[in-house]
Amino acid sequence: MKTIRKISALSLLCLTLFTVVTVSCTEENEPPTAQEVQNRSHQTAKTQFITVKGNAIAYRVLGKEDGIPLVLLPGLGGSMDDWDPAVTDGLAKNYKVIIFDNKGVSSSKGTTPNTVQAMADDAVDFIKALHLTQVNIMGFSMGGFIAQRIVLTNPSLINKVILTGTGPHGAIGLSNLPNIIAGTAGLSPEASFLKFGFTESAQSIAEGKASFARVQLRMTDRDLPLSDAASGAQFTAVLSWAQPNADALTEIQKIKNPVLIVHGENDLPVSVQNAKNMAQHLDHAELVIFPDSGHASFYQYHDTFVAKATEFLGK
Repeated sequence: MKTIRKISALSLLCLTLFTVVTVSCTEENEPPTAQEVQNRSHQTAKTQFITVKGNAIAYRVLGKEDGIPLVLLPGLGGSMDDWDPAVTDGLAKNYKVIIFDNKGVSSSKGTTPNTVQAMADDAVDFIKALHLTQVNIMGFSMGGFIAQRIVLTNPSLINKVILTGTGPHGAIGLSNLPNIIAGTAGLSPEASFLKFGFTESAQSIAEGKASFARVQLRMTDRDLPLSDAASGAQFTAVLSWAQPNADALTEIQKIKNPVLIVHGENDLPVSVQNAKNMAQHLDHAELVIFPDSGHASFYQYHDTFVAKATEFLGK
């Protein structure tokens, strides 16, 4: 059953450049101590490495030890430390949350592929290397593209899917990404973050600044910035995904897993129409549209998003 829901302001009341710090990591596959399990917050979780097809992949585990894990897939240019802790820690209160750098990204080794499908294949390899037989996945923007390919090619591996600020192959407005990025030239990291992810309203800007500040909080064992090669490969993959595809919405009808779609009403790089189109073509989809919000709507409305995502995963 499809459920399309626009969150009103009243119901809300009811309900990327960062500092580089030397990485200090635990040994591959070393079991966590009791103290480490207690310290699985966004700021304190240790970076671990696991070898996946010859490449050391960096990851962290937040929150609970048991239950179906929730694996997070970041957006273009994103690393483990580009997630808003209000979201990751909020989700980790009830679930085991795994954040990671895909092959060649940030602290992970290897060569970053330049197609979304190859990125999805690498993410599946990582999940299987952790000996996980079923996971929930959450993808933001480019991570949402990857999430779609994962569930389409490995449906039995996936329990539920959360898609935020994303769209199907050939997403409306995505081909304008180079111009949007060009418009952030010369801006400070914070100003670029605000322009890309939030609206121009006072409330959205205030929430965006608070989110940006939270993202900077982790100072120890901070992730590495993406290399130019990794960034270029990701950009190529995203622009390829932006190319029109007449069969995209027909293809996603093959997804039978429950899907929560979350989008900002004023998303700049990925039009909200993409979210509406996906919801209409999925059998088990629920769509939440946040008002007066942009690409990072789930950061702006982090408390409401975490509550909604927790409810969805717990059904």
